[in-house]
Amino acid sequence: MKIIVIGATHAGTFAAKQILTEHPDYQVTVYERNDNLSFLSCGIALWVGDHVSDPNKMFYSSPEELTKLGATMKMRHDVLNVDPEEKIVQVKNLVSGELSQDHYDKLVMTTGSAPVIPPIKGVENSKVKLCKDWNDAKILREATPNAKSAVIIGAGYIGAELAEQLAVTGKKVTLIDGLPNVLAKNFDSEISDCVEKDYEQHGVKLAMNEMVESFTGNEQITVTTSKNSYTADLAVLCAGFRPATDLLKNKVDMLKNGAIITDEYMSSSDPNIFAAGDAAVVHYNPTGKVDYIPLATNAIRQGILIGHNIEEPTMKYMGTQASSAVALFGKTLASSGLTESGAKARGLKVETVTLEENYRPEFMLSTTPILMRLVWNPESRVVLGGAFYSTYDCAQSANVISLAIQKKMTVDELSMVDMFFQPNFDNPLNYVNELAMAAVNKSAKKGE
Repeated sequence: MKIIVIGATHAGTFAAKQILTEHPDYQVTVYERNDNLSFLSCGIALWVGDHVSDPNKMFYSSPEELTKLGATMKMRHDVLNVDPEEKIVQVKNLVSGELSQDHYDKLVMTTGSAPVIPPIKGVENSKVKLCKDWNDAKILREATPNAKSAVIIGAGYIGAELAEQLAVTGKKVTLIDGLPNVLAKNFDSEISDCVEKDYEQHGVKLAMNEMVESFTGNEQITVTTSKNSYTADLAVLCAGFRPATDLLKNKVDMLKNGAIITDEYMSSSDPNIFAAGDAAVVHYNPTGKVDYIPLATNAIRQGILIGHNIEEPTMKYMGTQASSAVALFGKTLASSGLTESGAKARGLKVETVTLEENYRPEFMLSTTPILMRLVWNPESRVVLGGAFYSTYDCAQSANVISLAIQKKMTVDELSMVDMFFQPNFDNPLNYVNELAMAAVNKSAKKGE
């Protein structure tokens, strides 16, 4: 069988590996625009902040590795068109300019995403940088040491982490977002308010609820918003991502943003075309609906599933809770599933509780509090989301909440889940149990 894989970052790399592992006799051709693959872009801010031992280790695979597995690697090749009727792709060699055609039996669409570049006046200014791929990383790494100030546009995970790393290395930083809070899509205000204080204590100027209207300047760049203007040595646009799926527009079913809709076996509406990663939807378990949540974890699992299902439907997609975590100013922030604001945006009625408790007993020489949130369905009592914030490394707690959502656990069940006790690590009642118990008690009081 002839398989063509378009794009080889997370999903494409893992799809190719899994296909060749299970079907070493298949003919697998991988087309990739860049001269590299499998770059972990989540490490860009860490590299900028000098926390990476070797940037070459930010690649977890290579063309050579896939070649050894049996893939035909076509690096620096751009697929210009896909003809699903004839099962033909048109390709341009970006080095020689040569055009060619190739035929497939099954197509794997793992083209990923492209950064959102709003049509803002002056956005093409050379002082405006992006933060998406290996080339962007090298540009930022070269530009930031000599910069004394920076404006970051977008306060999601990428922008928030980049702003933090620049601030702790002595830069004057302004962080702008059109939403009312930092990390507004990941945390409710009970936690994001604390995060904003951390930024302000480290000298970061926050400009929330502001929309960028223009970029001007030569030696420095001035970012003008709906409320103010900010001048710095450089600006970094971190305004989110959109699916890079124009090749299949009007050829398979998509969401309005271009994310390819797949079934539980990662097949699109065309049974000969599979999709995964940032090019595709996820099946979001907290809502039971498809959604667009571009994360490397989703891409890797979906890519592996394509390998399992390329010949015939074998393994179903379990869906995702979109679990994530980030370290900012010595604090750990972790979440899984829905926030209260995210639920409201989706038209869902939820109940929430906020709790702050020390992670281990006060008789220890030291302990520290964890600020926690839990979100659940008030009718079924099923857990829908959770979030944590602390100087203690509580990141793995998001995985506990993720599992609870995955298995449709109720707050009652989560409150009584068996978790170990040892004073070095936690209290007799683990803090996740305590959080769920607070939810149970709140529900009981409402029912009185």
